[in-house]
Amino acid sequence: MKGFNSLVILGSWILWKHRNACVFEGAQPCINTIIREFENEKHLWGLAGAMSLWTLAQAEEIV
Repeated sequence: MKGFNSLVILGSWILWKHRNACVFEGAQPCINTIIREFENEKHLWGLAGAMSLWTLAQAEEIV
């Protein structure tokens, strides 16, 4: 459950950052950019100690 909560928070954070880039920096909405940023941030969060998120990421790679 803890990993799922982390995924929800991470997803919200990525969407918020992308929205701000579109509104304030003139970026174009792009789902590929969102997915790429999500994967990058998920990896960084895991390295920073979000172990439940890291475990989910490792399980995802196995499947």
